[in-house]
Amino acid sequence: MAFPGVFRGALDAGARRITEKMKVAAAEAIFSVVGEDLVVDHIVPSALDPRVGPAVAAAVAAAVDPADRR
Repeated sequence: MAFPGVFRGALDAGARRITEKMKVAAAEAIFSVVGEDLVVDHIVPSALDPRVGPAVAAAVAAAVDPADRR
């Protein structure tokens, strides 16, 4: 679920590597898509949820350290 967005965000930002900060940003973005729908049996969004990829990509791109950009 995270990988397409992680790679899209990294490519868009010109990242040279994937950092822990970027991975955490991806996880937080996935959680943010669940939002108020969070219940015991629904803790992650569907892999087919169209909001996940763009949310992860934006969060990952924002988390890229300027020193790690091409």
